[in-house]
Amino acid sequence: MSKIYFTLTGTKHYFGKEFLKKGMKLRLEKEPDNEYDKEAIKVTFEGIGKIGYVANSSYTVLGDSMSAGRIYDKIGDTAKAKVVLVTERGTICKLSKKSLLENKKKLEKPETEITE
Repeated sequence: MSKIYFTLTGTKHYFGKEFLKKGMKLRLEKEPDNEYDKEAIKVTFEGIGKIGYVANSSYTVLGDSMSAGRIYDKIGDTAKAKVVLVTERGTICKLSKKSLLENKKKLEKPETEITE
């Protein structure tokens, strides 16, 4: 699978985006109980907490980046990402390949059967 990019949105409601720099590591966490969006994926930064959400609207998704709805079933309950580009309109991030469910399955070692 090719690289997956997403837009980090809503930062103005938390800590802003001024501290975000290219290469910063982020954590994604599904929020299935979110009252506004059943496919909500919050974005956190270690030591700070929630800094925003993966964009899930045609008004907030930038360029060819994926919405939360398109990413939701590709990741587990949590995932990792990195900041790629910070712009006036939003922040573009890249999802870690190791966070994708299809890659996690490949990394899991199959159980070996013991015979006597």
